[in-house]
Amino acid sequence: MIMQSACKEIKTSVFVRVIRTLLFVGLLLSLVSCGDPVTNHKILSTLFDGVPSLPPPGQICEDYYEARRAAELGEVSAVELADAQAGKGKKSQHRPYVEKKCNDCHDINNKATQGFIVPKQELCGVCHEDFAGQHVHGPVAVGDCLACHLPHSSTHTSLLIESPGDICQTCHAERRLAANMHERFVVSAITCNQCHDPHAGDARYFLK
Repeated sequence: MIMQSACKEIKTSVFVRVIRTLLFVGLLLSLVSCGDPVTNHKILSTLFDGVPSLPPPGQICEDYYEARRAAELGEVSAVELADAQAGKGKKSQHRPYVEKKCNDCHDINNKATQGFIVPKQELCGVCHEDFAGQHVHGPVAVGDCLACHLPHSSTHTSLLIESPGDICQTCHAERRLAANMHERFVVSAITCNQCHDPHAGDARYFLK
C-alpha cells in the first residue's frame, strides 16, 4: 500500500514537471515569435548556450532594406538584389542608405506607419521640401515618389527607375500638343527634364 502511494506521488510529480516544462517552452516560443530579432537573441542566449551571434548591425539594416525594397517593387530579381547589396553598377545612391542611417526613414516598431517614421506618402517630404509651385506633378502631390524613384540605389541618375530619356514614357503615352517639336527633341537626344521640371513649377506644363 505504501509502495503504491509512493509510486502514485512519483508519477504525479513527474506529470507536473512535464506540464511545467511544456508551459515554459510554450511561453518561450511565444516570446521569441513575437519579438524582434535582437530581443529574440537576448532571450535565447540568456537561457541557452551555443546560440549563434547576430550579424553586424549594418548587415541587419541592409537585409531589412533589401527585403522591403523587394516587397515594394514586387518584381526585383535575385540578381538585382545581389548587385544592390554589393553596390555594383550603381549610378546613384540615397545618402542615408550609403551612410547606414536607417533610422532617418525607418522605424520598424511603428506599425501604424508600416515601419516608417511617418506615413509613406509623407516620408520624402521630411527632407525634400523644395517642390513648391503653382502646378505640382501628380505623383509629387500624392507623395508617390516611388513612381519615378527607387528609395536606396539605382543604375540611373537621381535614383530614377528608368533613364532620364525614358522615365516620362512609363506614364505619359498621350500624344503631345506640340508633337512635331517633341519628335525633333527626341531625335536630338533632348530629355524632358531639360525643358520641364518633373516635380513642380509656376509655368504651365511645368516649363522651366
